[in-house]
Amino acid sequence: MKFSQIPGHKDIIEKLRNSVTRARVSHAQLFSGPEGCGTLAIALAYAQYISCENRSTIDSCGTCKSCVKYEKLIHPDLHFVFPVIKNKKFSEPVSDNYLDQWREFLKLSPFFTVNRWLDSIEVGNAQGLIFASEASEIIKKLNLKSFESDFKVMIIWLPEKMHQATANKLLKMIEEPPEKTLFLLVSDEPDKIIPTILSRCQLTKIPLFTSQEIENYIVSQFDLPRKKASDISQVANGNIIRASELCENEDTSLLNLNRFRNLMRLAWKRDIISIISWSEELAATGRESQKNFISFSLRILRENLMLSLDQLKNRLVFLSGEEAEFSKKFNPFINQMNIYPLTDEFNLAYSHIEANGNAKIIFLDLALKVIRIIR
Repeated sequence: MKFSQIPGHKDIIEKLRNSVTRARVSHAQLFSGPEGCGTLAIALAYAQYISCENRSTIDSCGTCKSCVKYEKLIHPDLHFVFPVIKNKKFSEPVSDNYLDQWREFLKLSPFFTVNRWLDSIEVGNAQGLIFASEASEIIKKLNLKSFESDFKVMIIWLPEKMHQATANKLLKMIEEPPEKTLFLLVSDEPDKIIPTILSRCQLTKIPLFTSQEIENYIVSQFDLPRKKASDISQVANGNIIRASELCENEDTSLLNLNRFRNLMRLAWKRDIISIISWSEELAATGRESQKNFISFSLRILRENLMLSLDQLKNRLVFLSGEEAEFSKKFNPFINQMNIYPLTDEFNLAYSHIEANGNAKIIFLDLALKVIRIIR
């Protein structure tokens, strides 16, 4: 991937280019920012620029032997680590077990969520993690000499998903790596990375995209009218992944909206029998889908609070389509008195799902608490 393919972050890209031209490339770097800010794309473009045989002061050439292999994600000195799952086939999984699927998935777009990646490998109820078995693979790869480039590059996507044992084994390698070895960590939640690894990395914070950058990206990638692209960019609020999802497929958002709407209606009516059916239906989906629903619900609650506080005129509400229609009637039920207990309960449910709790109990408990709070 070239820097020119990233629709924004020009100042950050300029700093990264300068670090290469001045030979001041730090051996361990952390690119962090909120979901949808393009951290993985920047890491890929940076790695390609470092390895390019004919790079200019602006960008990698895109045509040399190194760039061609980077575009296909098959360069022998480019290595990936990412969350994977345990199953009957892989009891001690490592990223290389899923490398072919990862390459095909990443070629489609460098902008995606962990849920979309895990859905693509059909995780079911499994949790995506970077397991302890990965550490030995990383150490083995990086102790080898580079094949073609000056640098061996290890991109670790979502190090916050790293098992404690993995992190502990990598500490020495990250602190004192073999010569010409580059670690690029890409994180959505750096506060969840163990402090000993965090302290060994040079941090680059990546902000969200501007609405104009999102709009231009949508027009160029999805061939939508400028007005439609503008509406989507406002709703996306700088999140290029959400913008892409709104353009590509509204099914998941509509499904989550229906689930949320049903929960709130049943809670208001105190229909316990239907609440039980609702919780069982949601519990039957995969854990990543369940977490996706909770994240969606938290966003809808936030937007409805902004509506109830009359913040639409200040452009602080990011809703469109059916979400906006639903929220016109729903927002009076969300206020400063109940927003905190509601968000606390949804966040608690998210934590329990992440901890592999019983989904039926978690969602039934959540729904019963919503009944008490919403009224």
